[in-house]
Amino acid sequence: MKLTYFGHACFSVEAGGQHLVFDPFIRPNPLAASIDFASIRADVIFVSHGHEDHVADVVELAKQTGALVVSNWEVYEWLAKQGLENLHPMNHGGGKTLPFGRVKMVNAIHSSTLPGGLPGGNPAGFVISTGEGDFYYSGDTALTMDMKLIGEEFAPKFAVLPIGDNFTMGPKDAAKAAGFVGAPVVVGVHYATFPYIEISKESALAEFAGTGVRLVLPGIGETIEM
Repeated sequence: MKLTYFGHACFSVEAGGQHLVFDPFIRPNPLAASIDFASIRADVIFVSHGHEDHVADVVELAKQTGALVVSNWEVYEWLAKQGLENLHPMNHGGGKTLPFGRVKMVNAIHSSTLPGGLPGGNPAGFVISTGEGDFYYSGDTALTMDMKLIGEEFAPKFAVLPIGDNFTMGPKDAAKAAGFVGAPVVVGVHYATFPYIEISKESALAEFAGTGVRLVLPGIGETIEM
């Protein structure tokens, strides 16, 4: 599997012969100015919740690529009103087989409001299963004991977790979350974009030292093998 980081909490994974994009927030992010938005490939777009920094580019990217968009029911209804038709709604605990493999929607502890102030339903994470292995994207969340259930059911090759603290888990809790789900590698996201979530990379790496979990912090636009 190949993972490309587009900044903030947006990334894509190439797996099962498809490009899976998560929480598109690229063009409004000045740190991602080097990303050529028109060149992004997407077969499926996953939306974890309704906040602007996770949905800002969903409609444009879906129209550009024709990708299927997977989200909770409330975000699904909002996207339909934006003119998208290739949509699939889910809710917590549900799974769905798609061309790349299978997705399960899992719990996240956060808030969710759509642009314009509409309620965005319950935030979520996703466990993605492909022929090349499983991985877990938590979305924006606090550390939760529910993550242990993921470790009982799946064997993720890696987890994509927020480390920016303040609004989500910080590095210490993210390292613990990785232990709960059994992921040997964490790709850290949702940090440095705004003043509230500025962190020290060195301190974040230090929190993972001795845990048996490797923290990876790709540069914006960087593609890494997972």
